Amino acid sequence: MQEKELRSRAWFGRKGKDGFIYRAWMKNQGIPDYEFNGKPIIGICNTWSELTPCNAHFRELAESVKRGILEAGGFPVEFPVMSLGETLIKPTAMLYRNLASMDVEESIRANPIDGVVLLCGCDKTTPSLVMGACSVNIPTIVVSGGPMLTGNHRGKNIGTSDVWRYHDEVRLGNVLEEELVTIEAAMCRSQGHCAVMGTASSMACMVEALGLSLPGNAAIPAADSRRKVLAQLSGLRIVEMVKEDLRLSDILTRNAFENAIKVNAAIGGSTNFVIHLLAIAGRIGVELELNDFNYLSENIPLIANLQPSGKYFMEDLFYAGGLPVVLKALDGILHRDSITVNGKTMAENYSNATGYNSDVITTVDAPFNTSTGLAILTGNLCEAGAVIKPSAASKHLMQHTGKAVVFENIEDFKARIDTEELDVDENSVLVLKNVGPKGYPGMPEVGNMGLPKKLLEKGITDMVRISDGRMSGTGFGTVVLHVSPEAAAGGNFAMIKTGDLITLDVPNRLLNVEISAEELVKRKAQYVAPDPVASRGYVKLYIDHVQQAHLGADMDFLRGGSGDKVVRDSH
Repeated sequence: MQEKELRSRAWFGRKGKDGFIYRAWMKNQGIPDYEFNGKPIIGICNTWSELTPCNAHFRELAESVKRGILEAGGFPVEFPVMSLGETLIKPTAMLYRNLASMDVEESIRANPIDGVVLLCGCDKTTPSLVMGACSVNIPTIVVSGGPMLTGNHRGKNIGTSDVWRYHDEVRLGNVLEEELVTIEAAMCRSQGHCAVMGTASSMACMVEALGLSLPGNAAIPAADSRRKVLAQLSGLRIVEMVKEDLRLSDILTRNAFENAIKVNAAIGGSTNFVIHLLAIAGRIGVELELNDFNYLSENIPLIANLQPSGKYFMEDLFYAGGLPVVLKALDGILHRDSITVNGKTMAENYSNATGYNSDVITTVDAPFNTSTGLAILTGNLCEAGAVIKPSAASKHLMQHTGKAVVFENIEDFKARIDTEELDVDENSVLVLKNVGPKGYPGMPEVGNMGLPKKLLEKGITDMVRISDGRMSGTGFGTVVLHVSPEAAAGGNFAMIKTGDLITLDVPNRLLNVEISAEELVKRKAQYVAPDPVASRGYVKLYIDHVQQAHLGADMDFLRGGSGDKVVRDSH
């Protein structure tokens, strides 16, 4: 390998004053001179933060990555970027996904890095890191943090999906607030992200299905020592990737994206997968549209029996053989020759995979659920599309017509949902507006609206719910999300009024409101958009430039990339 092949030599290979400055200040960390003589510099992009509990073990995980890099003859340099803790950050982590991606992109490009390992776990840390890295396009490998161990309370396995069930039980008085303290500790009993097929696990599966991680990355529990082994092997492999000049653009082909969509349908992955994959495609320059998710998903049944669509947990998926077994079950459906970060094809990676529990991972011919994990809807209520997760919905509501009960914003919903005056029954359709990218802003996970208390008391457990926001990947129910254009952008969704008839027809992929064209024109003429919630700073930048959900909710000026060249030189 010649020195000129290494990007970092533009820093550490220089003579005179410039090279002196670059090397001298690094040496104050106790680094000997020979480390700068042609070794690949490998960045470890770390989203460790005590405010991101899912990623709180990443300091330790980074040490395993470093061992692999050193073993392969590389020079590891760990650096922090903005970390997005889904459970704590307000108003929503999604508001800052694009900001974190900018942090990642500029941190990689601006520094002497030849290859990068992305340490990500909590929901938005994975797409933001991948998006940022795509815009630079140097050799990159992903190491996920891994799921928590399965929770257990009074002899029953529990996970994040049970949060929604316990919430309703508290509202009904069946569970006391004091009991939740015990349940909290029983559910979150180890390091790692959500133990179900929520967004974090869906993102870990996404990167493995795209070919961006080593085989098995998605399901190894965070507390399992084999997670550290995978991290060390990833550190070793990234050095080889630099030598081979294997870049993100070599791996993230159109076929790779199609593989990821098919896998997501088969595992019942989070609906958030759609918005993140669209954003990643926009960064790497692959043409991908919302409707592509329909035809790529529609004939793929659910073969992973995991919450929230099924029974089991990510820990069970690992014991059953992990994602490679799922991939092998989809062998006749996937693009087998897609290249992955280890230099092998997808088929080579899963060819020897063995399943150990057919109740957790079934087959396409005898699936756990014939419903697919994702469907894209169109109609006059969502001109640019909307998404639903049929595998986690109620079959009797898949074709349904009901009167809209409209909430203009999240505050309106919270104020009225449990009032006796609310005119609602089990056939109604709950509609929540102004929780989209611009309207909230940031598109929060509030789409799986809690049902009215008076209906819960009648034993009703599901209703059709529609919003321009998102829901947690741990959520479930007959929930239509990501309505585009959103209400704040003046789409037809903004014009819906309480009492309008709405028809959901999932088999035919339709979502319509019974309003005449003339009435729509009249309502739009009278429509007044809500005032923006910010007049300065990043939030204003976000509102002014964020694209709609069907485009991935990235900022318009961030699509594409600038490559790995530094615009100006200094010193």
